[in-house]
Amino acid sequence: MKARVLAVNDSIGRVLSTPIFRLSGKKLLAKGHILSEDDAILLQSEGLEQVWVTELDDHEVSEEDAVLTASSSMAVGSVEIRLAAGGRANMVATENCCVVVDDELLRQINSTSSLVVATVANFSHAKAGQRIAVVKSAPFAVAKDQLSRVLTLLEERGPLMKVRPIRKPRIALLYTDPLQPSRARIHFEHVMRHPLEQYDPTPTIALSCVEDEAKVTNTLTQLLRANPDAVIIASTTTPANPDDVVGRSMQQAGCIIERFLAPVEPGNLLLLAYKDEIPVISAPGCYRSAKKNVLDLLLPPLLSGYRLSGEDLASFGNGGLLAQ
Repeated sequence: MKARVLAVNDSIGRVLSTPIFRLSGKKLLAKGHILSEDDAILLQSEGLEQVWVTELDDHEVSEEDAVLTASSSMAVGSVEIRLAAGGRANMVATENCCVVVDDELLRQINSTSSLVVATVANFSHAKAGQRIAVVKSAPFAVAKDQLSRVLTLLEERGPLMKVRPIRKPRIALLYTDPLQPSRARIHFEHVMRHPLEQYDPTPTIALSCVEDEAKVTNTLTQLLRANPDAVIIASTTTPANPDDVVGRSMQQAGCIIERFLAPVEPGNLLLLAYKDEIPVISAPGCYRSAKKNVLDLLLPPLLSGYRLSGEDLASFGNGGLLAQ
C-alpha cells in the first residue's frame, strides 16, 4: 500500500488517504472513500486540483470491499448490511429478533490482524432497526490472505450470527398459590407486563389454580393444549428442587426437565422444562420486581424458537450478575 498525490481526474477509482473538508469545516469525503467520477466533479467544484490517495498492492483489497465481503457471510436471518464511513459495515436487524452469536467463532475472527467484529451479547433481544454488529477493517486495505482466513472460518463453522425473528409470540401464564388461586395473579400480573410487552405478544393466555400437584398438572395441561410459544409459571412459593409441587406437576404433564438452577442473580432457582418443543419456565422471585432478571435472558431465544440447553444456560454465568 502506497500513498501518493494525484490530480483529481487521475484519482478516480483510488482510495482517499486523508479526509477532505470544505472551508466551512464540514467533512466532504471520508478517509478510505473510493473516489468516483462524481466525486472528482465535486472536488473540482470545491477548487481542489490534487488529492492524497492510496494505491493498493496486488495482495490487498480495499477496506470497503473487505468489510462488505466478510459481513455478507457473517449472518443469516432478519438482518441487513449497511456500509458506513471508515471501513465499517453495520449489521442491522430488520425486525424484532433474538441474536444468537457463536462466541468461539467471534473470538477466532477477532484474532486476525485486519478485521474485527463487535456484536451485541449472545441471545440478545433486538428491535427492528437496531444495530446488532459492526465489522471494521484496518485502515485503507486488508491483506487478501487475512480476508480469506475469515471467509474460511465462516465456511467451516457456519454464520457468526443467526438473527431469529420474534413475531407476536403466544405466551401462556399459570399463576399458583398454596391457598388462594387468585392471590399470585393479583400480586404478579402487573409485574409480568414489563418483560412481556416488549415482545408485542398476541393476547396472553392466563389461568390460576391452587398449588396442588393434581390441579397444577391439569391446568398446565390445558395451557399446553393451546400450543403457546412458551408457558411461564408464576408461583408464590420457592422450590427447593424439581421434586417440589411445580416440578412434579411439569413432569406429570409430560414435560422433560432441562435444567434446575441458573448462574443468574436474580433468578438462580430457575426450573426449565420442555413439553415437546414448548418451553415451560418457573422462575421464583422474578415476578415480584420489574428489575432485570433471568426471564430477560431466557425469553428472547425461547420466543424465537431456539431450544435453550442446559449448556446454554451454564454460559449465562458470564454477565449473569444482574442485581447490583
